[in-house]
Amino acid sequence: MFRKNIDWIFFDIGSTLVDESIAYKRRIEKTIENTNVSFTDFYNKMVEISEYDQKCYQKALEAYGLTMAPWCSEDEIVYEDAEDCLKSLSEKYSIGIIANQIPGSEKRLEKMGLLRYIDLVAASAEEGVSKPDLRIFEIALSKAKCKAGRAVMVGDRLDNDIVPAKKAGMKTVWIRQGFGGLSCIRSAEETPDLTAGSLTEVRNLFY
Repeated sequence: MFRKNIDWIFFDIGSTLVDESIAYKRRIEKTIENTNVSFTDFYNKMVEISEYDQKCYQKALEAYGLTMAPWCSEDEIVYEDAEDCLKSLSEKYSIGIIANQIPGSEKRLEKMGLLRYIDLVAASAEEGVSKPDLRIFEIALSKAKCKAGRAVMVGDRLDNDIVPAKKAGMKTVWIRQGFGGLSCIRSAEETPDLTAGSLTEVRNLFY
């Protein structure tokens, strides 16, 4: 569609390059420990909320009056097609990361075997600003020395990835993975340029 005019492709991490399903499972288990709330009820509440609010875990906590459990990044698993996607695209484009992450994103990406394909990492912990704040997108573009119109943002969340990237002037690809992929588009600003169901589909859009 617009691949001939693209220099950089930026990716989110959670539910985009890494599968968070096990991490969420264990977080929910910790959340409901010693309560009368079942795993199925809490999980289904998150799914229900995801359609209209992408902060589904926080909203489910409020619904049941529970306390947030810690997130363990060690429970994240790289999607099977992540490396092939990044390897293929890195042959034609520069690859970047724009993500809300705890400190140490580059080390985790290196441990996952993905950093070798990535040219730039703009993570919230190191940059001091989080999505959906436009500044983290501007920081990434500035470091990449790339005009917004020649960059694409690939992410699973409409609120954190698609909406702000569009406002920044970037092209957008919504990857429908994880809870973010269950959302319903409700406005023009939430409408991505392209939609993909997997990283293999993302690769095929640009390769």
